[in-house]
Amino acid sequence: MSKKVLIVEDEIFVALEIEQIVEDAGFAVSAIAADRESALIAANDCDIALVDLNLRDGPTGPGIGLELAAQYGVQVIYVTANPAQIGAAAEAALGVITKPFRAHSIAETLRLAASEQRDLETAEIFGFTPFRLSPGSWSGMESAG
Repeated sequence: MSKKVLIVEDEIFVALEIEQIVEDAGFAVSAIAADRESALIAANDCDIALVDLNLRDGPTGPGIGLELAAQYGVQVIYVTANPAQIGAAAEAALGVITKPFRAHSIAETLRLAASEQRDLETAEIFGFTPFRLSPGSWSGMESAG
């Protein structure tokens, strides 16, 4: 069974590019959401979420990531040019993919998230910085650049 991916991105051309990458990597896109309300409506039908920070309704991405992880059990991966803005919300996420991203970075990070035996400590994916180096730890964020 393929994992379903929620794309939380308000720039439509970026969202469509990510959608194509997700599908090419063998995953299903459950929805594209441009704000908190639409992301939470789609939350029940996804396994993994790719979440931008600054959306149509403001800088709501970190809060959305926290809600998706805590209330819906979704694996969150932030996709942003500003990883330092994630702050404490990083503890709810697997990591961050920095923009501008490469298709390979998104595809490999999704495969890692979907894997039953993922090892974030040894993940070496260009443009991806894991947060959970140990339970509750997200010290890798500073190296995201």
